Amino acid sequence: MDAAPVRFGIVGSGWRAGFFARLARALPGRLTVAGVVTRSAARAAQVREEWGVPAFLTVDELCGTAPEFVIVSVPWEVTPQAVRDLVDRGIPVLAETPPAPDVRGLRELWAAVGGATRADGGGLVQVAEQYTLMPGHAARIALVREGVIGEATSVQVSSTHMYHAMSLIRHTLGVGFGPATVTARAFTAPLADPLSPGGWSDDLTPKDAVTTLALLDFGGARTALYDFTDNQWWNPLRARRMVVRGSLGEIVDDTVVRMADPRTPLESPLVRRRTGTDLNLEGAEVHHISFDGRVVWRNDHVGASLSEDDLAVVDLLCRTGAWVRGAGPEPYPLADGCQDHLLALAVEESARTGTPVTTAVEAWADH
Repeated sequence: MDAAPVRFGIVGSGWRAGFFARLARALPGRLTVAGVVTRSAARAAQVREEWGVPAFLTVDELCGTAPEFVIVSVPWEVTPQAVRDLVDRGIPVLAETPPAPDVRGLRELWAAVGGATRADGGGLVQVAEQYTLMPGHAARIALVREGVIGEATSVQVSSTHMYHAMSLIRHTLGVGFGPATVTARAFTAPLADPLSPGGWSDDLTPKDAVTTLALLDFGGARTALYDFTDNQWWNPLRARRMVVRGSLGEIVDDTVVRMADPRTPLESPLVRRRTGTDLNLEGAEVHHISFDGRVVWRNDHVGASLSEDDLAVVDLLCRTGAWVRGAGPEPYPLADGCQDHLLALAVEESARTGTPVTTAVEAWADH
């Protein structure tokens, strides 16, 4: 018999909170929203009508519905207090990224809730960081961990911004919580920006856009290059790229280069099986990613026709459900979310001051 759907609550009713509610509607057999907390009766009524879920004005009302965990999806400056309120009630939390706005906030949040644990010893607070679970990234990380390109020594990420990119860098390289020296610069250049979260602008007039470049040195011959331009997620005029270099080869986007023997370099693609093109009527979605004839990532929700980002978020929610039920590891511990943002803040500081920044070993390193 299949397990009951994972029941989660949401504190917040903004754009990102709506993602979680939409995915629960798409997969009712796996996920269900116990309720949403919002600030006004008018917004609560709107959420009930548009999202089709219960809506409340207080956390106590939400907790009365017995959610298995609660997502905190509120502005950065509000997140730490919302997390503490739930931890005080003993409720497992999945906090949106980043868990606090600045280094002081990260330290204060860790001091307040970093020691809060479940009966199984895992931390009570997790972070909603999904980028390592996106199909392409997950496939690349799987090959790195298999040792296909030897020891991973450097990563170049030009895809997403700040803490998300730091998560990809840290987990691809396998670096933990040690010090890192960050050297960053910001450059401004004209760029048309035809598409944003608000839709198409119908305007191709170039406007100033900032590109931030940062070199991160983690020691032990492990480095990373961060490259991000304003609105790179949406702007179709800027591609996304990822390079992972190792001691025995490299991965460039979806191409893997390594040696078959001392005189035989090989190239192999990461191949997505996508449906819904030409006469294929299976639905528009990615089914799996293969490498050299074997599957290295698989869609566990075929039939829902979800985007790759949606699949990563669903994976995170399902992993969180397994964790709260004692059937899986912590999906993304608070310590990792804090370290990701610590590095992101160092990039911002170095770009602003023009000088290198070396991060300290923080209290969450001992988690």
